[in-house]
Amino acid sequence: MKHPSPDADRARALALVPVPSEAQRRLAIYVDLLDRWRRVTNLISAASFAEVWTRHVADSAQLLPHAPGARRWVDLGSGAGFPGMVIAILLADVEGARVACIDSDRRKCAFLREVARATGAPAEIHAERVEAIAPESLLPVDAVTARAFAPLPRLVELANVWILHGAVGIFPRGRSAEAQLEALPAAPDLTIDILASKLDPDAAILRARRLKARS
Repeated sequence: MKHPSPDADRARALALVPVPSEAQRRLAIYVDLLDRWRRVTNLISAASFAEVWTRHVADSAQLLPHAPGARRWVDLGSGAGFPGMVIAILLADVEGARVACIDSDRRKCAFLREVARATGAPAEIHAERVEAIAPESLLPVDAVTARAFAPLPRLVELANVWILHGAVGIFPRGRSAEAQLEALPAAPDLTIDILASKLDPDAAILRARRLKARS
């Protein structure tokens, strides 16, 4: 399968999910660092990097509008930084912004710290297992996200403490989102919306929010 050129991939990504010019500059720094680090650290495969702007950068950037006004994010299982580092870069000029990126792989965390330093992204890197984090220590949280981190029931279980404190959960779940939602145990405290992906018409993003009590 022939991949698009890097310039074509970037142009397509930014057409699908436009971002300001300063954010584009910071994202380009991120992608350049990812290219260098991936050659010595298992961050992302060569095939995946060939379409990094569309498959990863734009796919992450499209999540931000689904939590309007959210400044304080938690990203579970950040890996190479998708979506957490992309969101942090997009929030770099927002006063009070903070993205807690949690991952147990110390090499990946070292990479994320270098990206945050080079781009000025307001990311806090936690080199720990998600289960080892005291959820209350990160409050207040406006939004929690994760991409390819855990099965949906486990993901909702881990994120629920923040959601019940008022955060919105933004979870890209690919083409099996509806099937995953059907398999989710009853969650009477939550309401979950299915949102369309801008990158793949057959994929979806799940948005989980606390169900407000009826007056």
